[in-house]
Amino acid sequence: MRTNTVIDSPYGPLTLVAQDGALAGIYMDQQRHLPPLESFGEPDPAAFGAAIDQLTRYFAGELRRFELPMTLQGTDFQRSVWELLLEIPYGETTTYGELAQRLGNPLAARAVGLANGKNPISIIVPCHRVIGSTGNLTGYGGGLAKKRRLLDFERGRDQLTAW
Repeated sequence: MRTNTVIDSPYGPLTLVAQDGALAGIYMDQQRHLPPLESFGEPDPAAFGAAIDQLTRYFAGELRRFELPMTLQGTDFQRSVWELLLEIPYGETTTYGELAQRLGNPLAARAVGLANGKNPISIIVPCHRVIGSTGNLTGYGGGLAKKRRLLDFERGRDQLTAW
């Protein structure tokens, strides 16, 4: 059974989706690759206490690693990319090519980028920490401005407004 709730954040509204008690999605307003809204289930804010608490602590600068039950729904390849994203330390970045190397297929940087773009649990599964091989910001489902702000925040260069 799927449920959802919408919370405010320094990036605008975030829609949280859970499936059978595990976090299955965090979507920003006007996010690319947004699933159909009817797939989010019924509104039920009670199902998201831990996720809301940890997101609040993250945006306050008090939490660097999330500890939540999650269900990552995608292809085997997508899930392998998303699992690697969870290993990128707070405030650090890696490239699509480096992730492809870690997957054992150095020619798969573009496929890694496509999987990264379809990450259903933004912020917590930190796809914002992946950059282009030249060090430039490339692609982010929530928009490059939000990606820059998340990276700047994690590097101590931007203080997010309270929410």
